[in-house]
Amino acid sequence: MIKKITIGLLVFAIATSCVSKKIYNDLENKYADLKKENRTLTDGNEDLLKSKNQLDLDKNALTTERDKLKAERDKLLADYTASDKNLKTLQASYNALEKNSDESLKANLDKNRELLAKLETKEKALATEQERLNKLKSELESSSKRLSELEGYIASKDASMKKLKETLSKSLKAFEGKGLTVHQKDGKVYVSVENKLLFQTGSWAVGTEGKTAVVEVGKVLAQNPEISVLIEGHTDDDKILGNIGGGIENNWDLSTKRATAIVNILSENKAVNKQNLTAAGRGEFAPITENNTPEGKAKNRRIEIILTPKLDEISKMLNDL
Repeated sequence: MIKKITIGLLVFAIATSCVSKKIYNDLENKYADLKKENRTLTDGNEDLLKSKNQLDLDKNALTTERDKLKAERDKLLADYTASDKNLKTLQASYNALEKNSDESLKANLDKNRELLAKLETKEKALATEQERLNKLKSELESSSKRLSELEGYIASKDASMKKLKETLSKSLKAFEGKGLTVHQKDGKVYVSVENKLLFQTGSWAVGTEGKTAVVEVGKVLAQNPEISVLIEGHTDDDKILGNIGGGIENNWDLSTKRATAIVNILSENKAVNKQNLTAAGRGEFAPITENNTPEGKAKNRRIEIILTPKLDEISKMLNDL
């Protein structure tokens, strides 16, 4: 599909002579880079979740091993206590039999030596197991500490995103009921705006009221420079017939131009970090409802502004584990 779009854009560019080949190549390269970056972010988030699950499994395994070693240590301690008791009994017997014949005395002495040797062996085994248990306990405490730090950092990011969602909801309150919603999901904040608030049919020019809403989003982003912003354009599944709005090839083209229009408005705010902005067109391929009714089509024609916390610090913490 991307190859078809690229060929279509090339034909259009040559036909209209609106842009140079270099600009076209630059746009194509940027598109590929943006797609790769989006895939990298998605893979990074999945890797983080897998790493956290693996840490939980490792922690449970260490806890099980520690409990097992404690049970073995307790058994050795019980054996040691019983042996010590037997030794004392034998020592008492030794004292009572000391007056007997040399033969009886020698038999008791041999038995005592045997018991003392067994006792020494059990003491050494107990010390070895205790040392091993202490080492595992230390490793478990170290892993638990690092896991707690990671969980704390993730919780802090979630709290920051929740606060960001509340700030956006407050800033965009005037647009409630006009096709704009704000919600939080999977650690990200989504600002979804139906096209009826932003664009005329077949156009990627943002209307006055829609631009006001986007400007409000830009004000919030200016106060949160560590947030990555993905702007996705979505359409319904109606096919574009002929050239409209100055030459739209298809829904991919239209959705990309609309996403780029939103990026341009956000970029007008000098305090917004332009490196955090990414525009992407999804066409009709990511609907949120069926396209079999006018209402459903209206909901699918939308702009999604997806705010994601940067994961560099979390990746570093995972590498340190």
